[in-house]
Amino acid sequence: MGIPTEKTSKVGRNTIIAFVLIVLILIAGGWYVYSKLNTLSTDLGTLSNKLASLETKLSSTTADLANNITQTHNSLSSALDQEKQNSAAIAQQLGTYQQQVSTVSGTVDTLQKLSKTDPQLLQKYSKVFFLNEYYAPAQLTAIPGEYEYSETKQLKLQTDVWPHLKLLIDDAKKSGVTIYVFSAYRSFNEQSALKNDYKVTYGAGTANSFSADQGYSEHQLGTTVDLITSGLGGSLDSFDNTKAYTWLLANAYRYGFVISYPKDNTFYVFEPWHWRFVGVKLATDLHNQGKNFYDLDQRKIDEYLVNFFDP
Repeated sequence: MGIPTEKTSKVGRNTIIAFVLIVLILIAGGWYVYSKLNTLSTDLGTLSNKLASLETKLSSTTADLANNITQTHNSLSSALDQEKQNSAAIAQQLGTYQQQVSTVSGTVDTLQKLSKTDPQLLQKYSKVFFLNEYYAPAQLTAIPGEYEYSETKQLKLQTDVWPHLKLLIDDAKKSGVTIYVFSAYRSFNEQSALKNDYKVTYGAGTANSFSADQGYSEHQLGTTVDLITSGLGGSLDSFDNTKAYTWLLANAYRYGFVISYPKDNTFYVFEPWHWRFVGVKLATDLHNQGKNFYDLDQRKIDEYLVNFFDP
């Protein structure tokens, strides 16, 4: 082996220095990487903590929101239920007020109708109540000649009653039954004169059995008629044997008319021709119950006055 030269020694030192530098660089790089990794780890931990905190806050916020929504829903439901109850109460009160208004309105209408209806129209006048000589219907209408049996005297009837009687006669005609008006309104004085004639002709006792004294006749009310049909020669005596009488018994109540003096009545002899207007409602009730006008108590009859002219 030869002795190392100066050049060889210089190369060896350079190699060593280079190796040392490399080692130092590796150590410095490792330390740098370690520092960065340590910083990243620390930052990651911090981020994890923040994320956990955010998750906790979010969970808390979500729970609070859910709770608030539930409370709001409950509050709204409670308020809605209360509103429904209030609305129901208001509706009930409104219904009560409407019913009260309707009742008051009905009462006012009833009073108005009663104020315009003559209370005498449903009184029992056959030997019970008395009409004075000055009484006369508020309005009378002349009965057209084609509805009268005889045109020798103009017959009249209470104005509001005439449409009911006209309809009765017209409907009877449609059924093949002929009915005429034989007698209608008679004043106090006319009834007095007629009764005196009957007394002269038949005697007072007999006349009293079929004719009312003045002031006690239903004819003075202007709501009562004597009816007749053809084929009787102008006599009323056999009217109960006619189709007209049979038709009236079955149908007159529909038009508000009732027979005043049926068989076995306690006032006068049987008068099948004598029909009085008492209003459709009362006439219908009497027909359905099989009763006569004079069978009822006057207080019960008076209850029908408000419906007297109702169709």
